[in-house]
Amino acid sequence: MGKMKMEIWPIGLVSSPVKEKPDDGFNWRENVSEIELDPALTEGLDRLTDFSHIMVIWWMHRATDKSKMALKVAPRGRTDLPPVGVFASRSPYRPNPIGRATVRLVARHGNVLTVRGLDAIDGTPVLDIKPFIPGYDSPEEGVYTPEWATHHQRKS
Repeated sequence: MGKMKMEIWPIGLVSSPVKEKPDDGFNWRENVSEIELDPALTEGLDRLTDFSHIMVIWWMHRATDKSKMALKVAPRGRTDLPPVGVFASRSPYRPNPIGRATVRLVARHGNVLTVRGLDAIDGTPVLDIKPFIPGYDSPEEGVYTPEWATHHQRKS
């Protein structure tokens, strides 16, 4: 497959009390963060507060060491779980270290969004924000998850 050069730039930065990767037991769902967008993009936030949840896409800027990227990984480094392909994992060390989360939109003040549940550390560059729309952004039926993934959820 040929390589295509792409150019992206951050639209904002995460401000979070989490400065470093926390222990596996950390409850990201309760983490309250702010996303400060470039002031030139403020108008693009109009009517975003009509939505309870948004999807945040970011660059995992501390996971860019390509020597740590492997195509087979132990989920979260847990050797008691079977190795899986990197695309079947949440490993930050991937060909393109892009993160995505659906989070609760708590408030907006100008170009600053307050969100709950963002699993990005302080200083993380944000690439995009989209509203979460259940009819488009979540499958209607037929969702399944392998046992090892739900086992992983219960343990962390």
